[in-house]
Amino acid sequence: MIKKIKELIKENRANSNKIYLQTKELEWANIFHDSIRGKKHIDDLGLNIGRWAGSYPFFYVLNRILSDYCPSSILEFGLGESSKLISTYIENYIPNCQHIIIEQNELWAIEFKNRFNLSKKSSIIFCELETQLVNGFEVNSYSNLESKITNDFDLYVVDGPFGSPRFSRYDIVFLVDRFQKDKDFVILFDDTNRVGEKDTLKEILLKLKNKNIKYHVGHYEGNKRVTLICSEKYIYLTSL
Repeated sequence: MIKKIKELIKENRANSNKIYLQTKELEWANIFHDSIRGKKHIDDLGLNIGRWAGSYPFFYVLNRILSDYCPSSILEFGLGESSKLISTYIENYIPNCQHIIIEQNELWAIEFKNRFNLSKKSSIIFCELETQLVNGFEVNSYSNLESKITNDFDLYVVDGPFGSPRFSRYDIVFLVDRFQKDKDFVILFDDTNRVGEKDTLKEILLKLKNKNIKYHVGHYEGNKRVTLICSEKYIYLTSL
């Protein structure tokens, strides 16, 4: 009887947490829609938010980064709904921005382009998936990414490749390893509620600490958690 009661308590807590996170997601949906008022091109943009795509907190934070700070260079892992938002901003509000998207699937890119016209300043680099060993765990990784991406960026959007059980989306760590001490940056890292992404997040922060780069962290949670890591210049983004 005691065991059954404990199981019921555990189940009720889990259900209560699901309801809480869904309520937060709905709250973020309203906040996001308020944040794009007055930007007709964004308001008219057809975005499929949630599921495999980013959640409402993800899109709200991304929108605020693009709107408030107008980054001049963006590297995005994974072609999708966020690519639409970024590309639309470039076409209509931040024309001097360069946007590179890393994608693993050329067939998906063809289908995507049949439905949406990317800005001419948004380009796709294809990197096949490969498996790498990270701290003894097999991890999905972009093949030859370090040789294909040699320049620096203001904003890094990490929503690919497919997640791994441990040390997921670890490619961003290799790029962070190139940062100089005075580097200004924003990293928007999706799905940090999952174990694999939490592993990688810890590695990013450890890398920054070891390089004596001052950083700030903000977490935004709905159905999924998105984490923002930034330099001192962008500290305001951690309190949106």
